[in-house]
Amino acid sequence: MARYRALALTTKYWKPETDYIRQIVNAVNGKIVDGDFVVVSEKALSIAKNLIVNEEASQPSFTAKLLATTWMRIGWGYLLGVVCGFGQRLLRRLREYPAEAGSRHKQVALQHAGFLQALMFGSEGGIDGSNLPYSLVCLPLNNAVADAEAVRLRIMRETGRKVTVVIVDTDKTYTFRNFHFTPRPNPLRGIQSLGGVAAYVLGRALKLRRRPTPLAVAGQALLAEEALTVANVADRARGPGSGATVWDMAARFHVTVTQVTWAMLDSVKHKPVVIVRKAPNKHP
Repeated sequence: MARYRALALTTKYWKPETDYIRQIVNAVNGKIVDGDFVVVSEKALSIAKNLIVNEEASQPSFTAKLLATTWMRIGWGYLLGVVCGFGQRLLRRLREYPAEAGSRHKQVALQHAGFLQALMFGSEGGIDGSNLPYSLVCLPLNNAVADAEAVRLRIMRETGRKVTVVIVDTDKTYTFRNFHFTPRPNPLRGIQSLGGVAAYVLGRALKLRRRPTPLAVAGQALLAEEALTVANVADRARGPGSGATVWDMAARFHVTVTQVTWAMLDSVKHKPVVIVRKAPNKHP
């Protein structure tokens, strides 16, 4: 089995309209060699590409209100969250899920991801509010394959290095033997996207192996298993950033979820890019 080493690269916080390709090239230049994997966070790319929605402008429907006040508090707080093995802190947060802000969030999830994804307790269809201030959330990339290829070509043109670019989301893929599945839409080929909440609960309840989800690869054809391994190595090197969830992010800054500011996020070390390299084989 191949062994990998990883180097997480610190950059400034990528705000909307950041020239993210320039940031990536500057970060990896002088550190990469031919054959390396350059793993990039989808969330950071989505923010830089300004794929952002302000939930303050959302007008919740009856369905969105019902999801926030009943489904999240009871369905997740007392039933599914327990089945999935959530810790007491997360269960408490779900049982106290905010009615107004939560309803607006669920409305955005319904509009952009659909009902089955809106049933998720977070990151519905790849929608994510962590690492963003106020009531902003980012949407998933429209064409992750094209984005990965654009980064790869620019790296090759400016550094002369031939690398493989992998775009990864922290939403998990679950593995049962050789079968990989995720609640996340549009994963890498070889990973099945199954029905949102059902896939999540199944994977957690059965305690299946879970790893971050690769969305796109540019530079070579990767089987799903190797892409998942690379994604997992990169995720461990990167760490949780400002927080694994919006609640963790807010707790880090000792404010409520909607009181996080751009300046607060600027103060945190951000590692949206990780270089992953196969370790040389040791011959006896």
